[in-house]
Amino acid sequence: MKFKISVLCLLFTCVIAAVSLAQNLDGSPYIAGKDPNIGMYLCHWKESMPRHTHGSLIERDILTKGNAMNPPAKGAVLEYVNSFTRAALDAHASTTPTTLKGEQEIFYFLSGKGTIKAGNKTADLYKGICILMPANLEFTMTNTGNEPLTMYLVNEPIPVGFRPNKDMLVKDENILPIQSTSGHWCHIVKNFFETDAGLGTLERVLTVTFDPMTIGHPHSHGAGCEEVWTQVNDSSIAFIGKQICTQQHGAGYMIPPDGKTPHSNINTSDKQVTMFYFARYKDHEVRK
Repeated sequence: MKFKISVLCLLFTCVIAAVSLAQNLDGSPYIAGKDPNIGMYLCHWKESMPRHTHGSLIERDILTKGNAMNPPAKGAVLEYVNSFTRAALDAHASTTPTTLKGEQEIFYFLSGKGTIKAGNKTADLYKGICILMPANLEFTMTNTGNEPLTMYLVNEPIPVGFRPNKDMLVKDENILPIQSTSGHWCHIVKNFFETDAGLGTLERVLTVTFDPMTIGHPHSHGAGCEEVWTQVNDSSIAFIGKQICTQQHGAGYMIPPDGKTPHSNINTSDKQVTMFYFARYKDHEVRK
């Protein structure tokens, strides 16, 4: 226990030193009403009420539409993405045939098993599958197991003039190659989708894994950036601005885009933890 506390203290010391040197942060203590309150930017799906979509899909909000600089309610921080939820499909249930209009959806599956059919394609669903469902394509999802089929669900609007994919895209995290192991010091990245793969408003969707006792390089984001980190398994320490908290499985946060609020995650456990990540960085050309 003493060793773990000592290492944790060392990690925090490194964080503060690195951030201060890199960004000349305000050294004053946290001031309520002046500094961003991370409690408004980090939410767990269990804090929201369930609602039915796609006929029988049960969605619960993680982050919702709002104001990134002055959230009107807890989690109401999204300005570019329509919604971010945790969704579940009950055992042996199916959604109604659904066609998205003016929007697309990204499904990242957490547990259970099932199938999804869109156009002439059918894909198996299980932990680690990520799907980009384009606009104007009818699809149906079915839970073929005895347990709920659970997922994170991102709904993005498609920009004017954007050309959606004709087919759904399916990626399996379990067999994807590791794209990078050194980004922001220690991020182990597996990339699902980028703009050239058919994203409209978003620019990247991926997972980031942290080895035991590692920390990502703290950094901030400016106006126009919408970057979301959500815990996939177990928990980690979320370090945002002048505050820290335990980020449990099922909780996600967005970084205040003020150019001065640093963020990072710290894995103080003895096993790997993974985050589901999506981001829009700035105004960008869309696929015509």
